[in-house]
Amino acid sequence: MAKQETLAAVDLGSNSFHLLIGRVVEHQIYPLDAVREVVRLGGGLTVDKRIDRATQAAALEALAKFAERLHGFARQSVRAVGTNALRVAKNGSAFLREARAVLGFPIEVISGREEARLIYLGVAHSLPASSARRLVLDIGGGSTELIIGTGVEPRLTESLYMGCVSYSLKFFPGGRIDKPRMKAAELAARQELASIVRAYREAGWEEAVGSSGTARSIESILRENGFAAQGITREGLERLRALLIKEEAAEPKRIAGLRANRAAVLPGGVAILGALLDELAIEVLTVSDSALRHGVLYDLLGRVEHRDMREASVAEFMRRYHVDTAQAERVRRLALTIYDALTPGAERDEDAERQLLEWAARLAEIGLSIAHAQYHKHSAYVLSNADMPGFSRMEQARLARLVLAHRGKLGKMQDAGLDAADWKLVFALRTASLILRSRSEARVPFLRVAADAGGFAIDLPQAWLDENALSAAALESETEHWRAVGMRLAVTGLSEKKVSVLKQVG
Repeated sequence: MAKQETLAAVDLGSNSFHLLIGRVVEHQIYPLDAVREVVRLGGGLTVDKRIDRATQAAALEALAKFAERLHGFARQSVRAVGTNALRVAKNGSAFLREARAVLGFPIEVISGREEARLIYLGVAHSLPASSARRLVLDIGGGSTELIIGTGVEPRLTESLYMGCVSYSLKFFPGGRIDKPRMKAAELAARQELASIVRAYREAGWEEAVGSSGTARSIESILRENGFAAQGITREGLERLRALLIKEEAAEPKRIAGLRANRAAVLPGGVAILGALLDELAIEVLTVSDSALRHGVLYDLLGRVEHRDMREASVAEFMRRYHVDTAQAERVRRLALTIYDALTPGAERDEDAERQLLEWAARLAEIGLSIAHAQYHKHSAYVLSNADMPGFSRMEQARLARLVLAHRGKLGKMQDAGLDAADWKLVFALRTASLILRSRSEARVPFLRVAADAGGFAIDLPQAWLDENALSAAALESETEHWRAVGMRLAVTGLSEKKVSVLKQVG
């Protein structure tokens, strides 16, 4: 990938949308510009978990502003991520199609734990280098992330379905605050925390840090009201809680330090933060200016500089599921050779399709550690459902579809959401896996491939087909599999003379 001097991150949060642009200098990112739009995507979720049209319109308007600022940016210099509201919205896919068209760049919906990893990455880069174990708490609009890590490496990550927008709407309708409502919200937050508190306490930490808008807003209010000199203290938060109950509403005119655009979501944030401090026995929480968008920038920088977290995840999955690395490497090489023959002149280092094929080839057999029969289905299930740091949900889903399609009948893939580009990847991976089914170091035969709108063609030496009867029969069956999905596969045996001529031409 070409060196990028300017990178941009877009965070489609459940409360606000953020655009952060940074300049890369010596492996560090220095902010150049930041744009924030309060959209309340999570607040626009209807009872049946659909984003209402008015909220969609506001979101698209915000993205149009971002698109104007991102004009001229290369695709590989921008990463846009969606969080909890888009994870749960039933009409999220339809909205994302419009959102991508307006923004002009791909938008990935990331899992809760991937969000946690990126938050920690951003916060860690904003703090002084230290070997101390840190706990990072991030209360977003629709979810709360908890991460324990050392340096820039997260060790324990969790994402819980509670956020300042969702809790404020649920427990404080109309903005009315009283003691019973506050207690109900705090109890609900404690119940969410119950399943993870023990593990976090046992892991331990030496410093607790809060990030994102909720923590920064509460810190500002505590400081302005003289409730805490710096950071967030449990005593200071108790005083703010009492003030909110006394005032019966979060009114900026009556609460110093409270911005108007945070008022509606403050009570939910206070309830969740109170539960966190109590359950985790935190007396003082320092506050970081960094958040998810900063982590997205540093993760993007890693991809640009060939330190891609996705590559680390693939290697870990291969180790965890005891993949035959020699066979995976053989399949990878041949699959990429086939793909390259079908895409002459493409820029290999910046080809995301090629990278996906490479990962699929290395992970196709992880299901063998579960069962040999139908192993490709086990592989696809794991890739669909496991936490894979660095990968978005959409990347995992596409990777799983490709692995599922690399073996067995193709008819099962007709309703799987494969697009035109995916079929080329499927062909490359299926063909490589079939030709290398002997799992040996035997020399790969001369191979010529071609593609058109109707399907694919494979030319192989007739002598090799005669000597490898099982593979020849499998290729014959392969033509039937492609015919079942309305595509043609032609397999031709070449004479030794023809092979010799083609080698000379090649």
